[in-house]
Amino acid sequence: MPGMKKFLLIVLLCFVAPALASLAVRAASSQPGSWRAADWSSSGILPAAAESSGAAVYVMAARTGGLKGALAVHSWIVTKAAGAQRYNRYDKVGWGSPIRTNAYPADGRWYSNAPEILLALYGDDAARLIPGIEAAVSAYPFAERGDYTIWPGPNSNSFIAHVLRSVPELDLALPPEAVGRDYRPWGEYVTLSPDWRNLELSLGGYAGLAVGTLYGVELRLGGLVFGIDIMRPALKLPGFGRIGMARNAALIS
Repeated sequence: MPGMKKFLLIVLLCFVAPALASLAVRAASSQPGSWRAADWSSSGILPAAAESSGAAVYVMAARTGGLKGALAVHSWIVTKAAGAQRYNRYDKVGWGSPIRTNAYPADGRWYSNAPEILLALYGDDAARLIPGIEAAVSAYPFAERGDYTIWPGPNSNSFIAHVLRSVPELDLALPPEAVGRDYRPWGEYVTLSPDWRNLELSLGGYAGLAVGTLYGVELRLGGLVFGIDIMRPALKLPGFGRIGMARNAALIS
């Protein structure tokens, strides 16, 4: 049984302890009592769409509500075609028809939590990728009523991870707190990026492994991530996310 004891110790130190610590921090903070009491307004971090004639693409994420926010973020993608006077925001939610377009402000808070810009693309680079992004949104296979499962997926982060895999030129991995990003249906055990630089193994989102330039080395268990990013040195802990260099030291412009 020594091997089992070592495995349990690894799970305790790498997954359980950080998750409990993050839950304790979250429990001590002030949060809205319900979704009705939460602030969903614009955070003001994006410029007004009409201020620029160029195309733009943003991938964004914000902590979700309640104690779930100790461990998970909600992610979405925003596009603006050249000359457009407004943004288009794409989310997946857990009620009704799950794929929503412009249901919230492009840079809206999520359960009162301000979003973070994970990726920003502008001009010709953005314009070139928008058709592929919109095609990936339309082709998402879990888009019907009932096609949302908060854990292990398919959820909001599974949706955006699908878009990112479908448009590899975005060259972005969702943060480790994006629970559900590693969801795959049973039978889709191996995902290899087109450039062969990122390999993911998934057991239905319940457990997995990732190795590559986007992920570094990640152990995945129950939607939580423990890992090391080598290209942008950082430790990844459940709940706390990256500790070290920011995932995007500089946004693309």
